[in-house]
This record gives sequence, C-alpha cells and structure tokens, in this order.
Amino acid sequence: MKYRQPIPSRSIFELTVTLAPFVAIWAVAWWVLSISTALALALALANAAFLLRLFIIQHDCGHGSLFRDRRLCDWIGRVIGVITLTPYDVWRKTHAIHHATSGNLDRRGIGDLPVLTVREYRGKGWPGRTLYRLLRHPVFLFGVVPFYTFFLHNRLPVHLMRSGWRYWLSAMATNVAIGLTLTVIVLLGGWEVMLFVFLPTMLLAAIAGMWFFYVQHQFEETSWRHEEDWNIRDASLHGSSHYALPGILRWITGNIGVHHVHHLASRIPFYRLHDVVKDHDVLAQTRRITLWESFRCARLHLWDEKSRRLLSFAEARALPT
Repeated sequence: MKYRQPIPSRSIFELTVTLAPFVAIWAVAWWVLSISTALALALALANAAFLLRLFIIQHDCGHGSLFRDRRLCDWIGRVIGVITLTPYDVWRKTHAIHHATSGNLDRRGIGDLPVLTVREYRGKGWPGRTLYRLLRHPVFLFGVVPFYTFFLHNRLPVHLMRSGWRYWLSAMATNVAIGLTLTVIVLLGGWEVMLFVFLPTMLLAAIAGMWFFYVQHQFEETSWRHEEDWNIRDASLHGSSHYALPGILRWITGNIGVHHVHHLASRIPFYRLHDVVKDHDVLAQTRRITLWESFRCARLHLWDEKSRRLLSFAEARALPT
C-alpha cells in the first residue's frame, strides 16, 4: 500500500524527461534529413526508446497511477495516445480485461496473445494447426503483428463494437488527430519525413513493445488455469514474469519488467516498481527471467495442462497422446 501513492513532482519529471527528448530528437531527425538520410534514420530508430517509454506513461495513466486525479490521467493518456497511435479509452478498457482475465483458460481472447493448450492444438485439423503455427512464429509475431496492431487494428474499437459510443469516439477522435498530424508532416516535410523519421520510430517501438508484452506472460513456468481453479492473485504473481533487465533498459521500459508486482498492484506508479523488488527479496526472485534467458521464450507455444508448462512444438510433439 505504501508504494501506491503517486508523487506529483516525480510524475511531472518522468513525463518531461520522456516527452521533451522525444520531441527534440524527432525535430533534429527531421532537420538532419536534408543532410544525411542515414543519420536521420539512426536518430529515428534511437527515438523509439522514448516512444516506448511514452507508451508506458500512457499505460500508467490507464491505471490511474500517474496522478491522483483520474481525469488528469485520462487526458494525458489521450494526448499520448495520438503519438502512440493508440485510442486511449479503447486500450484502457481492453487492458483492464487483460488484467482481470490474465492466465484464465476460459476467458482468453481480449488483450492477450493467442495461446492453445496441447490438447486443443491436437484437436485441430491441419489448417488450424498451420494457422496457429503462423500466428506464433517469431517473424509473424514480432514483425507483422506490431504493424497490424498499431497501424490497422487500433483504428477501430475491435472487441468493443457494441459497447457504446464512448469507444467509437475514442477511436475516431484519435484517428482524426493522427490524420491531421500526418497531413501537416507531409505538407511541411514531404513523404521523406514520413518514410525515414515517423515510420522507423513507430515500427521499432511497436516491435519492442510486442516483445515485452510477450515475455511478460509467455515463459516456461507461467500460470494458466481453468475458471474453477483460477484466482487473480495467483495469476498475477505466477503468470507474470519479473524481467530482470539492465539499468538502462529498466529506465526505457519504465520498469514494466517488474510485471508480477504490476499485476498484483496496478496502482503502483511505474517509477516505484523497482523499489518494491529492492525492498522485498522474495518478489525480486519470483518468476525472475534475465535478458539472455528471455530469448528462449520465443520458442514456447503450447500450454501443457499436465506439467503446467509452456512448451515448444517439438516438446509437445514428444508427449504421449
């Protein structure tokens, strides 16, 4: 409880040291484009780090943890949502569903990645198996899916089509703001700015974001249960990883790697999450995955209900039928 209260001066500081460099690097990349396309591209790719961090701040706004005033959080989140191509109110709703259903085998499908059990996979015909293999392939998952999610999927309130006008307004207002912004960019800077500055930043940040979302729940000893055996605290603690990253990556990602604590207490501001694991060693060691170990997670695809482990296709194939 003592970590839940946001510190207004710290929140303002974190927002400033993220947004100001993002705008500055973007402006320099735009300016330097007339001198060196390669340098502009390099700056744009580097700026993906600040865009990713902006998304984490938007994420905290969605949980109402950046400031005590919920309305202030919401409006900051909506403005950042234009930059991250994410309709804030739509995302906030689907992300709340993710928190409420994470690790529940009977409530999959919103705010998560597709996961089949070994039994479900074996029960599918070859078209279904082929489609699932495609969806879970790293090239597709971290190449196609990020582009689809942020550039196409976010343009409509998918999954909330019949949930009222609010989500339509969020999506359409964000789309209009994005459209106006991109129109100004093209009119003032031409298509080169769009191609060599805007797109590289967005795509790299989207790919990195998809990787972090993946590794936070898709690891060997994660937790999936059916409704009757599922509870939100166990799912949070055991179904979310502690992605132990080097200091610079912790800063860029806003401590989102301390994901088990975040799911246990989502009102803790991102800048206080590291304090929790620093002060509580049992949480520091729970579901801990290092950067090097995390790359193995990309080969895990099927949940085995008997061993309660996430397996590769090869490991699942070796199981008795």
